[in-house]
Amino acid sequence: MPYLPDGGYDAEAGESRGHLLDLYLPHSAMVRGGATLPVFIDIHGGGFTYGYKELNRNFNMHLAALGFAVFSLNYRPAPQTDLRGQLADVQNALAWIRDHADGWPISPHNIFLTGDSAGGALAWYTLLIERNPDAAQAFGIASPSGLPIAGAALVSGVFDLTERPDVPSARTQLEQTVGREFFDGLDGAMPLAPFSAAAQTALPPLYLLTSSDDFIQAETLGLATALACAGRDFELHDVKVAPTETLGHVFSVCMSWLPESQRALQQIHDFAYRNCR
Repeated sequence: MPYLPDGGYDAEAGESRGHLLDLYLPHSAMVRGGATLPVFIDIHGGGFTYGYKELNRNFNMHLAALGFAVFSLNYRPAPQTDLRGQLADVQNALAWIRDHADGWPISPHNIFLTGDSAGGALAWYTLLIERNPDAAQAFGIASPSGLPIAGAALVSGVFDLTERPDVPSARTQLEQTVGREFFDGLDGAMPLAPFSAAAQTALPPLYLLTSSDDFIQAETLGLATALACAGRDFELHDVKVAPTETLGHVFSVCMSWLPESQRALQQIHDFAYRNCR
């Protein structure tokens, strides 16, 4: 479904694949009706530069099978737009969901975000936009969606995008990949630093997932530290991988059939249901 008027697959006609979303619903919810089904809004990863919602189809189907409605979002990849443009796409999708939610048997109160890798970053910054007017202003969002986001499950995200010229950082690696212009207008912005963002924002409960062989494990551990120092409500799941095995990056999304992934999906289910109202 298009969440902006230009959403579609015909690029020659000016349509943007980045402005589409999918909805996954348990069949039983369609039969029963009502408006009680908890919702996950999922933002796919891809290094901010590639990938579409179809990457997360298996993950989304597993969440739906566990009793959730799942909106799966596209956004424009770089270099089609920059970080602020991607966050604006997410905001437009959230506003569309807000305005159309009464068309499906879903709860308007129990809405959660999830995202993996770059999508985890976009989910994290979306929380800041929704909960902190200074963050919304820094990212150029005049009117956040106002959706009552009850929590978020962030899988192996990139959370610290501050400039750190003295040491290797995610920001440096991204600039080498997508160019410095991806961060236009954001130098020195509070939302890019997890410690200040966590301290200055009234955040909902968070579920954090990574593994010991994830190449950006430190990003999740850094966010957990920032949340702990700020006294925020979160739970950290850092899966220890045996020397003879491997899970790698975003295993719960890319390899949802693994026992470790099944446990993570159940944890996400339990986390969300604990925070429903």
